[in-house]
Amino acid sequence: MFRKKSKDEEFALLPVSGPDIERVRERCRGLVRKRAAISAGVSVIPLPGVDVVADLSSFAVMVEEINQAFGLSPDQIDQLQPRMRIAAYQAVAALGGTLVGKIVTKELVLKLLRKSGAKLAAKSAAKIVPLAGQLASAAIGFALFRQMGYQHIEACTRVAREVAAAPA
Repeated sequence: MFRKKSKDEEFALLPVSGPDIERVRERCRGLVRKRAAISAGVSVIPLPGVDVVADLSSFAVMVEEINQAFGLSPDQIDQLQPRMRIAAYQAVAALGGTLVGKIVTKELVLKLLRKSGAKLAAKSAAKIVPLAGQLASAAIGFALFRQMGYQHIEACTRVAREVAAAPA
């Protein structure tokens, strides 16, 4: 009768009102923190480049999950009523080069990571110094991953609010 929702069911609900959008936003922020912590853990591995590959894959999957949670994956947007679909595409276009409503590829994520190039370079360079460098790399990786994830969530939140406010 009462059962715990699986993670898929938790994110299956499309946010349609302000409180729903806020709940999804907070769940996604928790997801970002968890993935950022995993990214930091991978950064401790002393092999240069391993963390970047892991971050690309993990971030791409996370962005898709966040888009899905907000009802903003390409498939979900295509299933919206025409007026809401137009509102979604207009809101996404107004945000510029975000990953909201797009099919996420590693190339797109790499392009986004290049914008944070200095932090990424510092993260890789820090690995040269034993232990302290690995810890610094992990801290930089965590902060970068979390910041980029939070930015994506805020972009999705804005688009979801625009869609929710669109006349049906």
